[in-house]
Amino acid sequence: MGVYNVHERLLAARKSEVGALIDTLAGDGDELWPHGDWPPMKFDRPLAVGAAGGHGPVRYTVTAHVPATWVRFTFRAPRGFHGFHEYAALAVDEQHTLLRHTLAMNARGPARLTWPLLWGPLHDACLEDSLDRAELAVTGTVARPARRSPYVRLLRALAR
Repeated sequence: MGVYNVHERLLAARKSEVGALIDTLAGDGDELWPHGDWPPMKFDRPLAVGAAGGHGPVRYTVTAHVPATWVRFTFRAPRGFHGFHEYAALAVDEQHTLLRHTLAMNARGPARLTWPLLWGPLHDACLEDSLDRAELAVTGTVARPARRSPYVRLLRALAR
């Protein structure tokens, strides 16, 4: 089963500001990952090609990184996740940047069921929280904060 999932937010900020958020991932001053409400993103070394880690049971390796622009992570787990996810800062004009998160994978075996029932809804909620953090970091406010669905709230309660 092919999965192509995109989350993006147009931010009133220069590309250099938004791209700098990407470079904070998994570091002490991480301003992009919603680590307070979700398992923290951690790596075995600073963000760079070859760094291995992930968040919770989702494991990946950094396979590409252009500082202040783009980072790609290739999945190692859960079983059946074959593909990548990435953040990119894309300049729209001098004062606006599109922050995009893309997940592209083939879900095989058990992931054919666990992606749509479990991982997909949690992923969507986590990414919207991440985009809220980015918006807050570069503008000082969040115009329309993400809201978790009752189903996501149930999944999170069961996980506790």
